[in-house]
Amino acid sequence: MGQAAASTPAPPSTRTEARPYDQRGTATTEAPPVPHRVPAQRHAPADNADHAERSLFTTGGTSFTAPAPQAESSADLHTERSSRAAQVQAPVAAPAPHASRPASASPTPGHPTPASHTDAPPGGLLAEQPAPPSPAPHAEPATAVAQDGASPDALLVRRTMSTVAPVADKVTSYFYALLFVRHPDLRPLFPAAMDAQRDRLLKALLTAAEHIDNTDVLVPYLQNLGRGHRKYGTRAEHYPAVGECLLGALSRYAESVWNDETEAAWIRTYTTISQIMIDAAASDELRSPAWWHAEVVAHDLRTPDVAVVTVRPDQPYPFLAGQYTSLETPWWPRVWRHYSFASSPRSDGLLSFHVKAVPAGWVSSALVHRARPGDVIRLGPPAGSMTVDHTTDSGLLCLGGGTGIAPIKALVEDVAEHGERRPVEVFYGARTDHDLYDIDTMLRLQQAHPWLSVRAIIDQQSHIQLPDAVRQYGPWDEYDAYLSGPPGMIRSGVDALRDVGIPLERIRHDSVEELVVTGS
Repeated sequence: MGQAAASTPAPPSTRTEARPYDQRGTATTEAPPVPHRVPAQRHAPADNADHAERSLFTTGGTSFTAPAPQAESSADLHTERSSRAAQVQAPVAAPAPHASRPASASPTPGHPTPASHTDAPPGGLLAEQPAPPSPAPHAEPATAVAQDGASPDALLVRRTMSTVAPVADKVTSYFYALLFVRHPDLRPLFPAAMDAQRDRLLKALLTAAEHIDNTDVLVPYLQNLGRGHRKYGTRAEHYPAVGECLLGALSRYAESVWNDETEAAWIRTYTTISQIMIDAAASDELRSPAWWHAEVVAHDLRTPDVAVVTVRPDQPYPFLAGQYTSLETPWWPRVWRHYSFASSPRSDGLLSFHVKAVPAGWVSSALVHRARPGDVIRLGPPAGSMTVDHTTDSGLLCLGGGTGIAPIKALVEDVAEHGERRPVEVFYGARTDHDLYDIDTMLRLQQAHPWLSVRAIIDQQSHIQLPDAVRQYGPWDEYDAYLSGPPGMIRSGVDALRDVGIPLERIRHDSVEELVVTGS
């Protein structure tokens, strides 16, 4: 998957010795200093109770009150509260052991989301969402369902979103200030440098809240999010703190439209969101570890900035061709990045990833320039919906740009292993011929399988970009489409594929940096 670039300088390329993780999953190499770290304070686990009548805004039955908008100093952040209290209790997960790595647990792949939707980890783009309504301040309460079918809670949530949109950065900063000052025990769950992570949690919550009525999309997304958050050490008792600070930030910057009804709507919305995530995590904990250790067994530098990294997990790692995982290196603890599997499941259990070092990319630079056989990394659970439907005989139209060719190769291998002779058309895009680092592999697959066609599209030679090249071939109306590459290529690719007659529900792609919800 595309590598997210952090805004801070990349680590020096000088190789340092990687050391194994300890049994708790914490890298034994020294992490960058964490500003203002306070010794962890453990929360008491929430007790069992009826999920339908409990809210995430309390822990152990003690209600919280939202902060008032006047306080500015760090000291005031500890004590500021408004008079509106949420008189509800915290939901709890199904009982599950808190051992971080069950000895015999094995994972199950993430449940696919509908093909027309993006399956993403935290980090939805607010700009991609439908424009929320913009009622006047102190508008009449939304007590009836709107003409577009939105629930009253959804209307109030969208009103809040439209109000805070112009000051989104301030909302984000204030949210984390509240979270880390009031709950310093949560700070170690986040990377030492917050620039890459800063927007992701809050934006994921806000995006989910804005689409609270779109359950067909939202539930699988949140379930995947809940399972994925286990690798960070997230527990059920952490959710009330996040909810408290979310309301605190929103009430401060949406003061003109904030009232008791709006607060109640956000409580219900956040309770729904968090309960789905808690239940998914609790269920996953019974059968899967939170993460896997994996030893690097091969490191093939294909170009000065692209490497194929092969690892051996310490436990069986079931996944589907076309999926991706999150990956953490010992050099940058708590910094996770997403990469697609570059092959279908192998009999020897090895996993391969194509990694391109990007400017200021901490993880990608470490994997390309530092990692060597013997180093140990951590893997999160598999996720993604860009998988082959073997119940049909439709052709596959596959667009892979740059290292996005990795999951496309996995899909081709998957079709071959199932003994199917359905047509597979692969368009392999690159800026220069130098960037076609895996073309020999794809051509060998083409020679072995007569149903496979591989076309290389080089921008600088053809003067046409990958999605536009697809329009010159076809027809494609009998094909299922798969896209993998940079977010910009995926967006233009979806447009091009719809233009040539492929319906949206037959277009599959995973974009891990954003949640794009369509049809809502």
